[in-house]
Amino acid sequence: MIGRLFWFALGAGVAVWAVGKLRSTVRRASPGAIGTRVVDSIAGLGDSARDFTDRVRTATAEREAELRAELHLPADGAEGLALPE
Repeated sequence: MIGRLFWFALGAGVAVWAVGKLRSTVRRASPGAIGTRVVDSIAGLGDSARDFTDRVRTATAEREAELRAELHLPADGAEGLALPE
């Protein structure tokens, strides 16, 4: 009798756990939830791209300043440059 009660309780517990898992899976697979995840991913991708371009611009400006210093060119770039004739 105790063995049957144990197995019944174990089966009921597994069933409750499985139903909970199934509900959460269905909730995550709903169109609204998928749309939200896609929007969040795209926003994160946009932020990553913006961060990358900011770093590239900064590195480009630093390297240009280094090259101008090595070549003894003016800092702003336009002044003092003469095209050879």
